[in-house]
Order: sequence, then C-alpha cells, then structure tokens
Amino acid sequence: MRKTYPASLALCIVAQFAAYGASADAFRPKVAIPQDIQKIPDGHFGPSPQSGTLQELTYQTYESFSYRQKTRTLQKRAIVYLPYGYQKDRPYDVFYLMHGGGGDETSTLGTLQRPSRFKNVIDHAVAAGDIRPLIIVCPTYNNTNENGRDSSSFSLAMQLTERFPNELLNDLIPAVEGRYRTFAATTRRQDVTASRDHRGFGGFSMGSVATWRTFQYALDAFRYFLPMSCGTTLNDEQIFAAASGRRPQDYFIFVMTGTNDFAYTYDQSRAQRMGASRFFIDADRSANGNFAYRVKQGYSHNGTAAMEYTYNGMKAFWGGKDAAAGEKGR
Repeated sequence: MRKTYPASLALCIVAQFAAYGASADAFRPKVAIPQDIQKIPDGHFGPSPQSGTLQELTYQTYESFSYRQKTRTLQKRAIVYLPYGYQKDRPYDVFYLMHGGGGDETSTLGTLQRPSRFKNVIDHAVAAGDIRPLIIVCPTYNNTNENGRDSSSFSLAMQLTERFPNELLNDLIPAVEGRYRTFAATTRRQDVTASRDHRGFGGFSMGSVATWRTFQYALDAFRYFLPMSCGTTLNDEQIFAAASGRRPQDYFIFVMTGTNDFAYTYDQSRAQRMGASRFFIDADRSANGNFAYRVKQGYSHNGTAAMEYTYNGMKAFWGGKDAAAGEKGR
C-alpha cells in the first residue's frame, strides 16, 4: 500500500527508511565542482549528429491538495530525455529536472516536435564526454488540473512544490523507473532507496524551491541536489534537519546564482547558513565537503543563467571524464 507524506510532516519520509544502509563510497561518482561557472560552448546550441531522444511519459497521480484522500485522479505528462545510443540492457543515472515559475514540463527540453536549445546542449556535452549518458526527466509541479499552468501564481506554486514529493515518490518515480532502465532493481520503495546514489533532482527559480522540498521530504531517494537561483525565503533549518541521522557524505548540494539576480541575496544568506550548519561541509574547505556555492558575475534571473547553471551542475555530478572512477562496481 502506498504511503502519503503530508507537507506538514517535515521528517516523515526520512524516518520511513531508517534501516537504509548507504552504498559503499567507492561506488559513487566523484563530484567535481568547477572553480568558476563555465560558459556553454557556442557550438553546443545547434543540433548534434549524436542526438538523444525525447519521449512523452504519461502517468496517473492525484490532485495535490486532496492527495491523501485520492478523490481526484489526474493524468499527467513528463518529458523524458534518453541519451544517444540508449540501451535497455544497461542501467543509467537519472536526473529529475524541474521548471521555474510560469512553466511546465516542456519548458526545459522542449517537445518531441520542437526540442529546445538546451536539449542540443546536453546532446553535445554527452557526445564530447563532458557528461555521462543519463536519463533526464522533466516533470511539472502543476497539479490542480490537467491543462493549466498553476505555477503562474507564486503563492500557489509555493504550496504545490511543497506537496510535489507525494507525487514524485509514489507516482512519477515508479512510472519512469518502471519503464526505463535505471539503477533501481524494481520500483519498490526499498529499491528506489537502495539506488539513491544514482539519482538527482534540480531546478531553477521555483524549480529550486521544488529541489529544496525534495531534499526535505525525499532525501532517501536522492543523493544529488541542484537548487539554482532560489529567490525566496524558506524554512531552511527544518529543511536542513531532514539530514538528521545521515552521514555528510550521503548527499551533495550545489547552489548557483548570479550577482544581478534578485535571488542572489537569498542564496547568499542560505549558503552562509549552510556553512554554519552541522549538516553541511563546504567543499571549498574540505575534500569531504557536501555542498558548494558558486556565483556568476553579472548574471541575472533568465534562461541563459538557467541553462548554464544546469550544464555546470550536470558536469559536476555526472562528469563523463570521471566516468571510470564512477563506474567502479556498477
């Protein structure tokens, strides 16, 4: 029977799997944080001869505010990226990538008919060996109906992102990882937990809020987190406390923003709180660090920043040139 995790219960998801034993550290891919945020090469924006595939994945879930009662069923869609040469007989890491406010599941990678420029960027980065071949899932937290863009309302989007982990854990991950080959042996919760070292979540703007809520409520299912330009206050201490009882090396958070971004002051303050928290170790100060913070000079809150930060985050977490170390024991 599925279990529901209300947004008000900050630690309940973590508590569900206290018996989880972390994978051996030697089996984990090496995180390689750049000294500075790197620009996407100009040649990456056009189509690549080694083009990955976009697919539509439809799945059943429930309306967000009545999720526990399961009185209103919704059919939702996610856009899934499969790397060039995808093979069903080998497992892939998987990155769940959330859009920002006013967007939907097509905002980041586009549609099957009209792929985005960022989809081309990923194709080129994989072909160049800068990012290992992986699966990318672009969902939406829009969840009060099947057609609208709830995220155009800031207050509603804030509520939906906090409730999204119910859908993520119970419906989306089973739909994705039951169809595509990942490191999860099955879609049972214990197997999703056992494969968390091969799963990440990220997002820009309101997508970064969803990322922090995923850390808060779904840390058992994810190891890598990429919150980019989070331009709002959150209950940071409660979110950080989701890591209670875990080793610092069990998770890694890479925060990025720009000096001209309205989110800069929020992220700057949050990074300072992370540095003072017992749950985080600054990767710039220790080889055993589990969080990094980078700022791009002159960048504001726009699509260029979102693409560049995501590109850098994916290279850091799933760098192709570090694949030999990361593939050990897989």
